[in-house]
Amino acid sequence: MWMADFHQSICDMQKIILLLLCMVITMLVGATSGLLTMEGIKEWYPSLLKPFFNPPNYIFGPVWTVLYLIMGISLFLIWDSEYSKQRTNALWIFSIQLTLNFLWSFLFFYLRNPFFALVDIMLLWWLISTMISLFVKINKTAGYIQIPYLLWVSFATVLNASIWFLNK
Repeated sequence: MWMADFHQSICDMQKIILLLLCMVITMLVGATSGLLTMEGIKEWYPSLLKPFFNPPNYIFGPVWTVLYLIMGISLFLIWDSEYSKQRTNALWIFSIQLTLNFLWSFLFFYLRNPFFALVDIMLLWWLISTMISLFVKINKTAGYIQIPYLLWVSFATVLNASIWFLNK
């Protein structure tokens, strides 16, 4: 009996470690992106013409922090699910969208190119939609908790397009 409890404790600990790893991965992507683009955010971004619906800068950090945490939780739920080709495909789509997420900040703030960032974010939006549909088939919670991310990226796409248009 004690052996079964011990085994369960190890499995629970492994799940906690996997959850933390998934959250650290997504948070590191966000933090690295922020560090690499800080100069563009501080020096270049304020000089751009922006639409009336542009939120204040202090909104972006907390929103993205929550979204990266949600991404990590969602990643954990998929990674922890039963191995299948569908799971593998979902993890690949997650990885590609996370890469495009990182690339957007680099294109927009570091390279200071709103047009290429717009192309990236439109592809990102499509990949997030695809990811959600794949995740829902594996774990409904993992898919549905990504909806705020899709909504925020939808807003960010309109904002990016507006900034590109106003400053071209």
